[in-house]
Amino acid sequence: MGTGESTTTEAATETESARARATRGLDRVGGRRIALYLVLLALIVLYLSPLWSGFTTSLKTAAGFATTTPITPPLPEYVTTEAWLEAWGRMRFAMVNSLVFVLPATVLSAFLGSLAAYGLTKIDWRGQIAILLLFLIGVFIPYQSVLVPLRQFWTIVDLPSLLAFSSTLAARSDLIALAITHTAYGIPICTILFRGYYLTIDDDIVEAAKLDGASSIRIYRRIILPLSKPMFAVTLIYQFTNIWNDLLFALVLVRTSRNFVATQALNELQGAMVGQYNLQMAGAFIVALPTLIIYVVFGSQFAKGLSGESGG
Repeated sequence: MGTGESTTTEAATETESARARATRGLDRVGGRRIALYLVLLALIVLYLSPLWSGFTTSLKTAAGFATTTPITPPLPEYVTTEAWLEAWGRMRFAMVNSLVFVLPATVLSAFLGSLAAYGLTKIDWRGQIAILLLFLIGVFIPYQSVLVPLRQFWTIVDLPSLLAFSSTLAARSDLIALAITHTAYGIPICTILFRGYYLTIDDDIVEAAKLDGASSIRIYRRIILPLSKPMFAVTLIYQFTNIWNDLLFALVLVRTSRNFVATQALNELQGAMVGQYNLQMAGAFIVALPTLIIYVVFGSQFAKGLSGESGG
């Protein structure tokens, strides 16, 4: 009887000791988790503070700047939406101009990059390495190095004269030149992105289709293209963001104010003598809105494409 009681006591002691260790372990885990959350919260505040500062600035009147710091919300009597209304009124036509050339340039560069990557991964032919090297070189060519020859090229082409049969197209020739330029400039990076993705697709699928008598175009249309949805999301978002935010090519190729794009219109919002900071901040948020919408719409597919998951 004494031995049984002793054994029971030892078991109870061990159980209590195990519970104590578990409690200490949970306390340590809980402390680490709290510390992690605090770090994440600090990072969120750090990264969002410029956006918050810009948004509050866009809602302030001129007098509001003198009474509050940039990150401090304006007092109720200093809140106004006039800057947003004025910015939209001055930029709405430029926003439409940007959509006119950004959408086709984005879609074309992604599609042509997909085709080129398919030819460089799933079709065997001589000279693939040399062509791939050219695409790699194209990725690393900076915008600044092509500005002069680019301007000379479009001057020689004289696009308005070529489009003289249509007054509408001739008037929009600057936007057409921008679309073609960004399409050509975007093909190399889209090709490299798609090539890396297509290398993860099992070659046995393509070989089975070839044994069934499918042509290269049919294989691309029926097999490769449906599997490419995640990577299309990645390239479309990447290209749309880059092209939409570009100012350099627009400054070189756009010759008339009626063809100004969004970034040019935003640049025009800066005052000549006195900086209208609320107007500029409102314009910046308006210009950023389309890219935000694109990320929200294609966000899940974008994550799949970055992780290398197929769209099948």
